[in-house]
Amino acid sequence: QVQLVESGGGLVQPGGSLRLSCAASGFTFSGYWMYWVRQAPGKGLEWVSAIGRGASSTYYTDSVKGRFTISRDNAKNTLYLQMNSLKPEDTAVYFCNVYVGRRHYWGQGTQVTVSS
Repeated sequence: QVQLVESGGGLVQPGGSLRLSCAASGFTFSGYWMYWVRQAPGKGLEWVSAIGRGASSTYYTDSVKGRFTISRDNAKNTLYLQMNSLKPEDTAVYFCNVYVGRRHYWGQGTQVTVSS
């Protein structure tokens, strides 16, 4: 059974930083692309970032380019999202995701609040 558990969220001031983690289990982590999505209050899910199996390929939505960095440690089965220069509009619940066996899996999410 695929499990994804996010952590690392919290309250930060604008311009601050957070590093989110996603602990993965139940599948061969190194064999799959991983993704971060978020949901802001009152809004739908928004794709944030993606990373390839070997971490050589990374992609970001325009609003976070230059500020966020996605990474992975395949030895630890963990996905990360380093978030710098945070803005109030980054406030959201952040989820990690993976597609395994033609099914979309996601974790419970971790809350990120950016406020002064």
